[in-house]
Amino acid sequence: MYKFRAKSNIVLGVLSFLSLLAFIAVENGKIDSKQEWYNEKLEAAKLSQLAANHLKNYRLENGVFIDVINDPNQTALIGQEYTLVTTDRGYIEAKLSATNPNFAAIIVQLLKDAGLDDKDNVAVAMTGSFPGLNISVLAALEILNLKPIVITSVGSSNFGANDPFFTWLDMEDILYKSNIFHSKSVAASIGGGSDLGRGLSPEGRDLIISAIERNDIEFINENHLEKSIARRLEIYEEASQGKHIKAFINIGGGIASLGNTINGKLIPPGLTEFLPMRNYPVRGVIIQMGQKEIPIIHLLNVSQLTEKFGLPDSPVPLPEPGEGGIFVQKKYNVVVTAIATLFLVIVIVFVYFRERKHHQLGTDAVPLPKSQKPTEEDTDDIPVV
Repeated sequence: MYKFRAKSNIVLGVLSFLSLLAFIAVENGKIDSKQEWYNEKLEAAKLSQLAANHLKNYRLENGVFIDVINDPNQTALIGQEYTLVTTDRGYIEAKLSATNPNFAAIIVQLLKDAGLDDKDNVAVAMTGSFPGLNISVLAALEILNLKPIVITSVGSSNFGANDPFFTWLDMEDILYKSNIFHSKSVAASIGGGSDLGRGLSPEGRDLIISAIERNDIEFINENHLEKSIARRLEIYEEASQGKHIKAFINIGGGIASLGNTINGKLIPPGLTEFLPMRNYPVRGVIIQMGQKEIPIIHLLNVSQLTEKFGLPDSPVPLPEPGEGGIFVQKKYNVVVTAIATLFLVIVIVFVYFRERKHHQLGTDAVPLPKSQKPTEEDTDDIPVV
């Protein structure tokens, strides 16, 4: 008959098998858990999708060609590789990722993490490089009932809003006049080198100036980068009407916003509530805002943001609003986990007490073989007490 022993291979094997079953039950028992601010995130994503679709329909109605290779989701938000208003090198994968309407949910999360409340002022620096991100930011601000103060650098990197006759200013004007968004840029600059369009042809600079003029927006046209930075800070202050600016959002790599391209790499993507002291080459708007202890939201490295918040890179087809880890995450079911843990504890305690019982009954005593039993000669040396 088998003697129950905790150290036997059979008992150890049974315990291992039961532990494996408990692990499988806990892993398969995970449930979907809505993330914080789920409703606001979903509404922002839906508004972002609505705005993007409105622009797409407008473009199609005007006979604009869509490159289905570079723009596989046919969003009409992916521009050409080169045009007369293309200022920098851009990566199409990042531009495709930024067309995901669920990016608006990331902005909602970041704004809430920054502690913003209803009707707070938010300074925003946009470029033409990421029209999809621009739309998502405006959608999040709209849903949270925040007051954006937007300044745009019109120039765009590759595959952005680099159609000289349909710049970001033209896009936001359509969305504003359609009552989809209730705010738009209060000022704009050419962008590019020194925020003056350095690197563009004279014709390219003239096309951007024409876009600013036809949208009836203040033209920031200072002769030095430092003056352009200072003018932006003045505009933000004037437009805030005496109320504090509670956050600053930077979208893209506008030189007046960053001050220097190196700064874009020194500042991590996402929310930075306390900007560390560093020897920044030029103190752009984002640096000066951060040094005033204003929370900054830096939206430049798209791939890091999608990885952090559970959104896909360059998705085809585009996800529907509400899809992604920013909305719902798998979490362990507390009930299943508690039952599995309790079951294992009971089994282990049962094994422990059975083993202890064997020890108390002396079942571990091993009789000596006859050859090792003491002889009469051995006992002669044992003193009698």
